[in-house]
Amino acid sequence: MKKNICIVAGARPNFVKVAPLLRAIHKSGQLDCHLVYAGCEDDPTLEPSLFDDLQMQRPDFYLGVDSESLNEITSRVMGEFDRFLDAHPVDVVIVVDDLASTMAAAIVTKKRGLKLAHLVAGTRSFDINMPKEINRLVIDALSDYLFTAGVRSTGIATREQAESSQTFLVGNILMDTLRFNHDRLLRPALMDDVPGRYIVFTLNRRALLADEEKMRRMVCAMTDAAGDVTIIAPLRPCARKVLEDFGCNLLFTSPLSYLEFGWLTAHATGIITDSGNVAEEATFNGVPCITLNNYTEHQETITVGSNVLVGEDPDKLRVAVARMVGGEWKKCALPDRWDGRTSERIVQIITQ
Repeated sequence: MKKNICIVAGARPNFVKVAPLLRAIHKSGQLDCHLVYAGCEDDPTLEPSLFDDLQMQRPDFYLGVDSESLNEITSRVMGEFDRFLDAHPVDVVIVVDDLASTMAAAIVTKKRGLKLAHLVAGTRSFDINMPKEINRLVIDALSDYLFTAGVRSTGIATREQAESSQTFLVGNILMDTLRFNHDRLLRPALMDDVPGRYIVFTLNRRALLADEEKMRRMVCAMTDAAGDVTIIAPLRPCARKVLEDFGCNLLFTSPLSYLEFGWLTAHATGIITDSGNVAEEATFNGVPCITLNNYTEHQETITVGSNVLVGEDPDKLRVAVARMVGGEWKKCALPDRWDGRTSERIVQIITQ
């Protein structure tokens, strides 16, 4: 008899990790699967091209939770997901990443006595003041399957669990998506106006955007060090509005589709970002990457890969960008099990 699987996604980036898992589940023929999205069907962050680009199904169910308050998201997702489980028998629930909605679904799952799997487990900032850190601790503590991306996160997850057999080093599932789409990436039209080399700059963290003076110093340091290398900034309107007022030399563009953004980052001289996912993809592509943070969820991007942390320090950023454009970057490689077969390992474990 087939097991019934439910995958819960809470935000757009989750679908990049869900897509290869759905393909592996379908290929196995041993599992039935429902895909549930915590948000609304008309969520503006889910651009029409996303599911076509990822070649995946749209969610089967939408919980319809739309709020800025983390506590409200938690309570509403718990109620809506509980009602979903009333109507749909499930054996295993897979939750993705570390959002408030992810934690809410995890709590409901275990209150019902169902098996819970966490993708990706064992990531820690060790800063309890971060809401996501609380989510991670709760989800990992409740999970029956902890799917980790690297040795460091595996060690963390194993130390915190009563049963070490619950932890599985499966690799980074983002690499599955990158390998699958490698030959499908699309050159953005904006590249017709970009002469020569370029750097990609992404920015999403609200804390960074809130301190406009610090952000101004960082952007000025970045553009000064880049010299005549174009810095392309595909930003959402809230971030773009802040940076446009600085008057710095950035080439702004609207957010790109998944396949266009993938092409842009894969062919860049370097990447400057505050996104862990973007840094992980840079390591896969062997592209120099600077992360505007003091920690990373996946230490392998630093110890093995192409990532460097500069925090929010303009001087460190200036030095790192100068090295990037000067071709003085460190040697990098692909971390263990970042081989594009993570989803297959997960399905094999669940079906055993």
